[in-house]
Amino acid sequence: MSSALETLRRDFGGDIIEPGAAEYASAGRSVLASGSPACVLRPKSVGDVRAGVGFAAGAGLPLSVRGGGHGFAGFGTNDDGVVIDLGGLADVEIIDNERHLVRIGGGATWGQVADALAPHGLAISSGDTRGVGVGGLTLTGGIGWKVRKYGLTLDSVVAAEVVTAGGRVVRASEEENPELFWAIRGGGGNFGIVTAFEFVAHPTTDVFYGKIAFPASQAAGVLQGWADHLRTAPEELTSIASFANPFAGGPEAPVEIHVAFDGDDPELAAKAVDPIRRLGTVIDDDVALKPYADTLVDGVTPPPGIQLVTRSAFVDRESVSEVLRILAEAGASERPPFIAVRSVGGAVSRVPGDATAYAHRQAELMFVTTTVGPAPVVEAARPALEAVWRRLAPHVSGAYANFLASATEEDVAAIYPAETYERLAAAKRQYDPGNLFARNHNVRPR
Repeated sequence: MSSALETLRRDFGGDIIEPGAAEYASAGRSVLASGSPACVLRPKSVGDVRAGVGFAAGAGLPLSVRGGGHGFAGFGTNDDGVVIDLGGLADVEIIDNERHLVRIGGGATWGQVADALAPHGLAISSGDTRGVGVGGLTLTGGIGWKVRKYGLTLDSVVAAEVVTAGGRVVRASEEENPELFWAIRGGGGNFGIVTAFEFVAHPTTDVFYGKIAFPASQAAGVLQGWADHLRTAPEELTSIASFANPFAGGPEAPVEIHVAFDGDDPELAAKAVDPIRRLGTVIDDDVALKPYADTLVDGVTPPPGIQLVTRSAFVDRESVSEVLRILAEAGASERPPFIAVRSVGGAVSRVPGDATAYAHRQAELMFVTTTVGPAPVVEAARPALEAVWRRLAPHVSGAYANFLASATEEDVAAIYPAETYERLAAAKRQYDPGNLFARNHNVRPR
């Protein structure tokens, strides 16, 4: 490895952080996971990324690729391997004003993107946290605050620059390497390192954003009414229902309906949002007009020893009522998980199911359960949580990769239905036959 490292030092123009360096501890950690990598590489160019990939492949070391580092499964770090931290490749550039075409570095975060686009009156529907990486979110989905109107984040991608396992730099689009372009829109980091994306942004105004809260005792009725309303609400309205927040009372925590109305017309916003206000006894309502960039919140890094166990699934229309009933009961139990339910549908469902590697287009809802605490607390909560998921199993399907704390074969099968997986495995064989990019929800080469 020493000779390979010497070659890397010669070819690599960025920072190489090794054990013993002052910043090693922080560099080795991602937001939700700790690691002790052999080295952390911070490239400053695409050539540096190529050199880093070549080093990891040549030395036979595990390779982690880090964008924002928010992945629940901890893919952004490892032990005794190589971490390529893309944070230095974060430029945001408008390359075609008429088409609103934006080139974004693979290491940018969504807060950086929102801030850069705001002065131009543009936006891209992304996640809900400023520090989340553009790459990690986009490659596996992107269910953001404008998802019902503009679709998933990956639906706005028109091209990408990718460094493959063999060190080639290729462009992926509908015209160039189209199968790779299909695969990276939903297939995660299995096929290479995306050093730049090209997105079509959309013009944006300020948006009506905030939460409407109801007593925990009204959860069942509020949730059912909320889902019924979203079925016919204008697509400008995207919403998340959250409850059983352990930091706000657990089973006694308010039911919070978070809304984002994409537009600055108060009458249209009221027409879309007021039916939610009538679902129960409103105990808090802070919905207000604000810049789209302000809908993204600052993420929190958990203290050492605190675990977040997150699991997700999709709900089709015919199962919505039963799933919400089960979740409401779970939220009222003695030690419930934190539960969040996201509205999807709209523009997401109008994209053909085989157009991208994201396969859950017809779902009406996506929900997440999260258990938070030290390891003993998480373990104590596991039996009850598994019992809830057993009740849910007949009524839900799939999984959303961005909200999974594990990466078992069962998880991969839930993310990718068999037909999607087979097509991804064929692309994997072409672009990463040795499975260098394995620290993800891994698709093995066919």
